[in-house]
Amino acid sequence: MPKLRYLALLATFAAITSLAADVEPVPAPPPPAGPMVILTSHALDGHGGVMEEARIGVSDGKITSLAAPMDGTVIDLRGYTVMPGWIDTHVHLSSHFDRTGRIATESEPPMEAAIGIAAAAWDTLMGGFTTVQTVGDPTEKPLRDAIRDHGFPGPRVLTSLEWITATPETTPAELRALVRERKAQGADLIKIFASASQRVGATPTLTEAQLEILCSEVRAVGLRSMVHAYRSQVAAAARAGCNQIEHATYATREELQTAVDAGAFISPQVGLVVQSYLENKDRYLGVGNYTEEGMQIMKRDMPLDFELCRIAAHMPNAKLVFSTDATAGAHGRNAEEFIGRVEYCGQTPMAALVSAGQVAAEALGMMDRIGRLAPGYEADIIALDGDPLEDITAVKRVVFVMRGGRVYKWSGSLLP
Repeated sequence: MPKLRYLALLATFAAITSLAADVEPVPAPPPPAGPMVILTSHALDGHGGVMEEARIGVSDGKITSLAAPMDGTVIDLRGYTVMPGWIDTHVHLSSHFDRTGRIATESEPPMEAAIGIAAAAWDTLMGGFTTVQTVGDPTEKPLRDAIRDHGFPGPRVLTSLEWITATPETTPAELRALVRERKAQGADLIKIFASASQRVGATPTLTEAQLEILCSEVRAVGLRSMVHAYRSQVAAAARAGCNQIEHATYATREELQTAVDAGAFISPQVGLVVQSYLENKDRYLGVGNYTEEGMQIMKRDMPLDFELCRIAAHMPNAKLVFSTDATAGAHGRNAEEFIGRVEYCGQTPMAALVSAGQVAAEALGMMDRIGRLAPGYEADIIALDGDPLEDITAVKRVVFVMRGGRVYKWSGSLLP
């Protein structure tokens, strides 16, 4: 992204959050001090457990108890299914449609781009996702900071900033410098492109030796690595010690097993992203590698994604983590991936939900903070109209969203 455009977007978010240079910085509003108690009749704890009649205490943005006294504000969620807010480990909040309804490009005015990015984040939060990892654009840093530091509404955001691309000729020193540069820029993780897009052949773009250099440098600077990988690059990334492997289309059973044995988090996408591309095809065509041929390749090979996901879901010890690769047209619909995981991968509803709870929190290195209903955890809590263990489509009916103890969505009453 051109530096001037990035600075313009940064200034736009600064203005939105009253952080312009001539305005005194506005701190984030504190979470409601509480106490609050959330009444439940049926809750899932995010780690595979079911709780009945829990009374979830919340104070200062944290869960304090699962058997809280009836003190303070009461939120009655009995009759719904309550669970921790979901975690999507792979989205693209910067991807949105512009005022003409087409996929936005760098020619979009910065103010409109900032609004589009913020709207994508809001839609995602309203869909029940209280933490997301957005991977691929420096414009996501101002949004992350505005949400984290100044109370701007949205999910908790982690970002890789711009992903790392290279060629087989890029030197080891240059690869390490790219990682250190992202770290210095404030990235929460490093995303690495090890394969060309599926729409243009999914061919390798890095050698295994280069992947090992990159992922070892990522570890050295204290970050996590995510690798965009197809075909044999899945096994190469696993052998290189990379943390999370995305897509994995065209990989063999043996290559998947290599990733499982290495303890890597694996995430094929089956329920949302390709379907959204095809639904919105006319809004993408003509920009970058969004061609009719590329769209047809994704459509043709979608059954291969389903088969790969079925294999991975039934491999002992596989860490199948929740990620959607949500782009324009998919934000707020992230939960449709759960339906795909059950329908196309053969995961149980509970396993699919845990992939966006315990497994996703582990992938982000945040197992002690999010993804669970338990004392000491962030008060990231959602409720569904229906029981997803009986009807997985209930994930599309989110009626309540709390993040960090603050209620963002609820049509019911708060009782003093």
